[in-house]
Amino acid sequence: MRYLFACMLSLFAPSGWAAHGYALWGDMKYSPGFTQFSYVNASAPKGGELRLVSNSRVSTFDKYNPFTIKGSAPAYLSNLMFDTLLAGALDETAAGYGLLAEDVAVASDGMSATFRLRPQARFHNGDPVLAKDVKHSFDTLTGPFASPGYRSAFEEVAVADVLDALTVRFRFKRPNRELPLTVGGLPVFSHLWGVDKGVAKPFDQIVMDIPIGSGPYKIGPVNFGKDITYVRDPAYWAQNLNVRRGTANFDRITVKIYKDNTARLEALKAGEFDLMRFFSAGDWARRVNGRKFDSGELVKAEFQHRLPTGFQSYVFNTRRPKLQDVRVRQALGLALDFEWMSRQMFYGAYQRVQGLFGNTACQAHGLPSAQELALLKPWAKQVPAAVFGPVAVSPRTDGSSSVRENLRQAQALLKEAGWIYRDGALRNAANAVLELEYLDSNEAGARVVTPWARNLEKIGVKLVFRPVDFALYQQRLQKFEFDITSLAYQGTHNPGQEFADLFGSKAADQEDSGNHSGIKNPAVDDLILHITGAKTQAELLPACRALDRVIGHSHLLVPQWSAGTHRMAFNAWRLNHPDPMPPYAQGETWAIDTWWAKP
Repeated sequence: MRYLFACMLSLFAPSGWAAHGYALWGDMKYSPGFTQFSYVNASAPKGGELRLVSNSRVSTFDKYNPFTIKGSAPAYLSNLMFDTLLAGALDETAAGYGLLAEDVAVASDGMSATFRLRPQARFHNGDPVLAKDVKHSFDTLTGPFASPGYRSAFEEVAVADVLDALTVRFRFKRPNRELPLTVGGLPVFSHLWGVDKGVAKPFDQIVMDIPIGSGPYKIGPVNFGKDITYVRDPAYWAQNLNVRRGTANFDRITVKIYKDNTARLEALKAGEFDLMRFFSAGDWARRVNGRKFDSGELVKAEFQHRLPTGFQSYVFNTRRPKLQDVRVRQALGLALDFEWMSRQMFYGAYQRVQGLFGNTACQAHGLPSAQELALLKPWAKQVPAAVFGPVAVSPRTDGSSSVRENLRQAQALLKEAGWIYRDGALRNAANAVLELEYLDSNEAGARVVTPWARNLEKIGVKLVFRPVDFALYQQRLQKFEFDITSLAYQGTHNPGQEFADLFGSKAADQEDSGNHSGIKNPAVDDLILHITGAKTQAELLPACRALDRVIGHSHLLVPQWSAGTHRMAFNAWRLNHPDPMPPYAQGETWAIDTWWAKP
C-alpha cells in the first residue's frame, strides 16, 4: 500500500455545502447534475466473467486485510471492496467527486473539512455507512497496527470528529491544500470488521476475517495458492450513482496465480485468462504470438496515455555504510548504459525516466528559477552544491558521450571517496571490499541487471544478484534489509503528503515506510512542507522542482525507463471496451472498472 497515496484524489475548495466536487486549481470538467463520466458506456451489459492473472511478483496471498504490514493480500482487493469518500475521474487531473460523501465543506481558514455521507450508502452486510465508521477507519489506519504509510499520509490530520450520524469532520494541524483530498481518499470499512461476540480484535489480528466494505464486489470462491474470485454485489448501493454508472460490469472477476512469467504467458496463449498487461518489451515483441493471436481471438493492443512517467528506479539504501557517500552512488549510476540496453534488449520501446515528475508541470528543467533558489539557499550546507546548477540528467552513451568515458568518471569519483584497487579488489581504508547485493523477487530480473553488473565489474565493483521468493523480498523491503533494489514509483501531477512517506526524515526510521533510500535531510523535509502547504500552483511548482533537483543530485535513485502506452493482450471474443481509453487510466484497472463481457 505504500504507493496508495501517490494516487489519491487532488482537490481543495472554498467553504460551502452541496458541492458536487472540488478542483485543486481551476474549473471542473463535470458540472453539477452530471449523469456519468464521459469515458464509460452507461449501457454496458452486466454479467459474465473477467479472468485476470496476478502480478508476476505475487506468488500467493495469506490474508484479506490489505492495510496491515505482514503478509500479502489478494490483488485488487482494496479497490474492489472499499469505497472512499470521494472518487476521481480518469479523464482529468486534480479533481474529485462525491462517492460515499454527498457533499463536503472546507473551512475558510483551511483548518478542517466536513463530509456529509449519503443516506443510501451501505456496507456489504446491509448496515448503513455512518460517520462513526469513517472515524473508526481513520483512527485504525493511523494506529499502531496499520502499515505506517497511512500514518505518514495523515500526519497533518489532527482528529476526526463525529458531528452526527452522517456527518464527520476532519480537523487539521495546519492549513494544507492537500488534506481534504487525503481524507477524501480514505478507504472506509465497518467498525464491526473483526468483532467476534462483541469483542473487537486488535487490527493486526484481523487476517482472514472477510472485510466489511461498501465497494462493488465481495469475495467469492477462493482456491488458495491458485486463484480468487470476486463476485459483484447485485445490491451495490452506488451502482446508479453518477461516479459509478457504467462501471463494475462483470459479475465475476477471477484473479489467477502463476509461479513464473513463462507459465503466465503460456496460460494466456492457451486461453486460461482474458487479459494480461505486459511490462517486458522482449515478451511483447517476440513472444506474444500463437494460434489464438492468428485467429483474432487474442489481440495485442497499445493504449496511449498521458500519465506522469513516474520514477521507476534502482534504489540505493543509504542506511548501508558503503552507500552513504554520494560520490559512490553517482559512480554506480554512471555505469548503467541505458542506450545499449534500449537497442539490444528493449526494442526501442522505452524512454529514460527524467526525475521525479516527468511528463508533468512539476518537472525541473535547466537552471533553477529565482523562486526555486529562494527555497534552496537557506539549505545550502545541507544539499549538494550541484543543486544550484543545471538539473541532474542521466548519463548517456550516445552522441558525444560513451560508456568508456562514463566509467572513467566513475573511477575518479570512487577514488575521491577513498576506494582504491588493491589486492584484487576495490577497497577502502578499512580494507572493506566494494561488493553490493541487488535484491529481486524474480530470477528473470538478472537479465536486465547483468549488463549493469558487467560495467561495474570493469571499475572494480562487484554487484551480486540475489533473487528471493516474494514473501521474503517483501519482508526484507519492509525492514530495509537490502543494498540495491528496483521499485516502480507512480507519478503524480499534484505531489503532496505522500512524498513525506517517500523521502521524509521521519519515515526513514519507520518500518514498512516508502522511504527505501533512507534519506534524512532537513532541506527535503522543508521542501515537502512547502509542497503540501502551497495554496496556488504558482507556489507549488517551485517547491516540487526544487525537490526534484535535490533528490536528483543526491543520487539516491538510478532512473530506469518508462513507456507512453499500456501494452495489453486481451480476448477480443469475450471482452469489449469503451474507446478511447481515458488519458489518465492505469492499465488493467481501467479494464476492471469499465470493460464488459460480450453476450
